[in-house]
Amino acid sequence: MTKPFALEARSAICLAFALPWIALLSLSQPASATTPNVTKPYMTKPNIVLILADDLGFSDLAAYGSEISTPSLDELADRGLRFTNYHTAASCAPTRGMLLTGVDSHRNGVPNIPEAIPPAQSEYEHYRGTLGHNVVTIATLLRAAGYHTYMAGKWHLGMTPDLLPSQRGFERAVAMADTGADNWQKKPYIPIYARANWFEDGEEIDLPDDFYSSKFFVDKVISYIESNRRDGDPFFAYLPFQAVHIPVQAPAEFTRKYEGKYDAGWTALRERRLVRAKAYGIVPVSTELAPVPTTLDWESLDDDEKRYASKKMAVYAGMIDAMDHHIGRLIAYLKQHDLYDDTIFIFTSDNGSEASDPLAPPAGALFKLWLAANDYRTDYETLGTKGSFVTIGASFASAAASPLAYYKFQAHEGGMRVPLMISGELVAYPGDVTNALAYVTDLAPTVLELAGVAPPKGSFAGRRVESISGKSLLPVVSGAAARIHGSGDAIGYELGGNSALFKGDFKLVRDQGDPGDSEWHLFNIVVDPGEAHDLRDTHPGTFYDLIHEYERYKKANNVLPLPDGYSQARQIILNGMSKRLGPMLFPGLVALAIAGLICWLRRRRSR
Repeated sequence: MTKPFALEARSAICLAFALPWIALLSLSQPASATTPNVTKPYMTKPNIVLILADDLGFSDLAAYGSEISTPSLDELADRGLRFTNYHTAASCAPTRGMLLTGVDSHRNGVPNIPEAIPPAQSEYEHYRGTLGHNVVTIATLLRAAGYHTYMAGKWHLGMTPDLLPSQRGFERAVAMADTGADNWQKKPYIPIYARANWFEDGEEIDLPDDFYSSKFFVDKVISYIESNRRDGDPFFAYLPFQAVHIPVQAPAEFTRKYEGKYDAGWTALRERRLVRAKAYGIVPVSTELAPVPTTLDWESLDDDEKRYASKKMAVYAGMIDAMDHHIGRLIAYLKQHDLYDDTIFIFTSDNGSEASDPLAPPAGALFKLWLAANDYRTDYETLGTKGSFVTIGASFASAAASPLAYYKFQAHEGGMRVPLMISGELVAYPGDVTNALAYVTDLAPTVLELAGVAPPKGSFAGRRVESISGKSLLPVVSGAAARIHGSGDAIGYELGGNSALFKGDFKLVRDQGDPGDSEWHLFNIVVDPGEAHDLRDTHPGTFYDLIHEYERYKKANNVLPLPDGYSQARQIILNGMSKRLGPMLFPGLVALAIAGLICWLRRRRSR
């Protein structure tokens, strides 16, 4: 395997010609990975920086096959271990709850984003969509063990005083509490919110005049670290970016770097990233691209539509580039103060790339009215800048997840498999990759083992709490083991009716409704990460074994059934309307009843 950052851009034809050589390269180890790093195999109470991107696709980083410039994250990849078979929830809040507790989403109170939970489910305590008090966060545990604990970024686990990060273990925290918000100013990004909800240390705040989300979050983390730097205590910094959640927005200087790079369209991009991912050892050379029916024919667009779509993807790339730039500022600060070598970085994404486009039919016309009322624009020239609203849509979302199938919300690999890098001096083979199966609940025990902190086992501070279900990844990182989940270990998953079960090299998966077919499928995701070859009929024994394992998972974790005809998008709208209009609903109905009675009385008198 060659280092990913040594490969220069080539045309698709040249890359295709190079495939036979790629196959040979992928069998070899990089020079840096032939000798283990024994400088500090395990560090005593290292600083820990946990960085979470939002809606970042599997191949959106240079280290995973992207054309986007990410030199800061490249540095972490060169110094770390890249996981290529790591899975997370396919939506933000469930991932965040599991990431911070190590407890399955159906046990920690966040089985779905609260905005999408139907009333038939939300009446149950473990289906509120906010982080329950039956779990303890890694921030709480680390703080009790002498760590400073800081957070700056998107929270989305509850905004009542008892649920904000300042009450869940973070010593200092600035938090955006919603699913998302504008990246340039304090305003909501979709009509279900009356405002954008921002807090610091439990109090509502306004944003600075020069606000840009990625810059602001890094500024805050640096200021928090600096405030206690001289006391010598270790710190845990949680940095959940808004990049690249919608609205996709980036400073113009970052967007300009990518203008014209996507003129060949989404299918060409998906194919180019596949070739690079094979070259870097991210996926096997046998990997194929499964067709994704929501990807349009690029040639069906006229020239203006192609130009506009290409610019939208350039903004998306610019937003990733900008995030990387600000991560570089944090790295530079740590180096300046001799903290870098004693810091372990964990970088990942909360789910796959975002395909939703509220500007598309049938609701697009109404959404455009809301945009205009909230001073948003969509013109080509200013795409991505302050006041602009941009999404990349399903076709480019499939390319961002290349070579995987589908994207955010879906239980196929494009929704669940994302980058994961663990970087620092404890890594046995810096620059290497591993295809060891890993799941989001594994990160909490990894962080705790790094810090030498014991996980809770049924109780904490005199109250009963859920035990962690994940396993520490440090045996893989340190070179002591090739994998942590054995061939007989089963990992279940469900979110909004979309379901999966991982066991050994196999994955059982079902996506409900459009664009899914509501049928169970079976894939060997080690040799076929693109999920191009369904094994249901050829491996019936494995298929029914995983079906039985999934039923056990459902029962053990009290997974609730969905109402008939459930649609995540429709439920978000219904819940949003109820929340926004709820206080006016009863008076409105009374007024309508009175008006109706008056009309009836007038008709009777006129007879």
